[in-house]
Amino acid sequence: MRQLKMLVVFIGLIIFNLSIFGQGTSTKQDLPNGWHLMDKQQDGYYGISLNKAYEFLKLKNLKSKTVIVAVIDSGIDTLQEDLKDILWTNPKEIPGNGIDDDHDGYVDDVHGWNFLGGKDGQNVNDDSGEDARVYFEFKKQFETPGFDASSLSADDKEKYTMWQKAKKRLMGATTESPDDLVLLKRVLAASVMSDSVLQGAMGRKEYTGNDLDTFQASTPDIKRAKEILLFSFRENKIMDVTNKAFLTDFNEYVNMQVKKAESKDKAPENVRKKIVQDNEEDINDKYYGNNDIMAGEPMHGTHVSGIIAAERGNGKGMDGIADNVRIMMIRAVPGGDEHDKDVALAIRYAVDNGAKVVNMSFGKDLSPEKKWVDDAVKYAESKGVLLVHAAGNDAEDVDTTDNFPCPDFKDHSGKASNWITVGASSDPAAEAGFKSYTASFSNYGKKEVDVFAPGTKIYSTLPGGHNYGNLQGTSMAAPVVTGIAALIMEYYPNLTVQQVKFCIERSATPLAEKVKKPGTDNELVNLADISVSGGIVNAYGAVKLAYNISTESKKDDLPKSTLKDRKD
Repeated sequence: MRQLKMLVVFIGLIIFNLSIFGQGTSTKQDLPNGWHLMDKQQDGYYGISLNKAYEFLKLKNLKSKTVIVAVIDSGIDTLQEDLKDILWTNPKEIPGNGIDDDHDGYVDDVHGWNFLGGKDGQNVNDDSGEDARVYFEFKKQFETPGFDASSLSADDKEKYTMWQKAKKRLMGATTESPDDLVLLKRVLAASVMSDSVLQGAMGRKEYTGNDLDTFQASTPDIKRAKEILLFSFRENKIMDVTNKAFLTDFNEYVNMQVKKAESKDKAPENVRKKIVQDNEEDINDKYYGNNDIMAGEPMHGTHVSGIIAAERGNGKGMDGIADNVRIMMIRAVPGGDEHDKDVALAIRYAVDNGAKVVNMSFGKDLSPEKKWVDDAVKYAESKGVLLVHAAGNDAEDVDTTDNFPCPDFKDHSGKASNWITVGASSDPAAEAGFKSYTASFSNYGKKEVDVFAPGTKIYSTLPGGHNYGNLQGTSMAAPVVTGIAALIMEYYPNLTVQQVKFCIERSATPLAEKVKKPGTDNELVNLADISVSGGIVNAYGAVKLAYNISTESKKDDLPKSTLKDRKD
């Protein structure tokens, strides 16, 4: 919802003075549903060439092996028609008996676990930002009269540096002004009211921007309601998103801006402690939470999961990338910033329960307990588990800007070899008249962002049983890579996690043309200047390279001959 800030003034003008608003037409072209799976030569879009990948696998007569993919996210709709049959099921757990059958400390963890829940069934939905948590935790220590930073111990100096970052970000946060916040709330209220009017006029509770576009308003009030919402759908390029999804996202954005404004003067409520009731300062206090992986608003996690593995070929909705995957949902991402302890334990839970790939479409600016996360990453590395992380949506260079979690270990012992950071690519068709292969919002980095993958207008599963729609962000680009990684692991189970990473990066499609640097109006750079691989992921190229490496590996594994050379 980055673009909502830019739309607020315009929508406000619509609400208070409709006469100045001309509907007009957008200069931006549309991208077809599922464009991210397509092939440039065959279909005309810069997707991942997935059909060609499957054709190659079929030609080689390769058989797949089921791969478990963990998704650390906000939750999942376990009844979604394209996902319910591909959920991971814990073979050692008897559903609903209230007993920890597999003795892992997590009761009835049938399809995954919720680290944001309480034993009484309550769940954390909205939480604070890490900046506010860190600032107020150490404010009393570091903002007292006569404070002398030079006298601090090494550990406290590290905390002080982090606290200074939190203070700077919190006090200098680009939140709306008080007047803009008032307008923002009025815009949200007007949008909700318009939606109520339209639901009655259209005779349906859910509709997309496309549905609204073709709807004929019969009265001035209905026409006004249509124009208010249609403007937002069009300008955000979310015509296939439902009214429910849009208003949920808009409401979260408004709440986030209000929280940012309040957090400058008021310590955030510790919602997590109240509900979860673990000792957050003790990483060994790990048996907390509940098994409600559908808690709260699981839109984000449902959408991400569909990109990876929505059931293929069933004639419903859309197809995921990998065809033999089981999704393990681990709920650790609230509305707000995730907690390091939850992330670390989520990674460990995934590894201990057989996941081979972990998707992490989340991130934040500070990581107070990064060591815990690093230890979990090293544990995953030792067990051959790949971690795929979204680069973030701030149009910043993450070579120089913090974005956690990250593969660089805090103790300077090196960098994780089982980690892929993903930026979001786009297709030039989305920007009429300008060759933009990168998403305008995507973070980038010549050293820290490994590859780019499609992340604009990605069509996938949404909560509600049979709902689908488009979302965008590096949160959508990361599961594209996760899906390719799972596909490689399905058909080439003998490859190491490092070889899988190599196949994805080495096979990425380089671009002859320069690309628009995210966050700029017209600055052009080589894709190799803002990523390690300098390319957009390609599933066809990745499975071909995996085949070659796998074949050579098998040759190397052949038993050596025991016959001695003859000496004639």
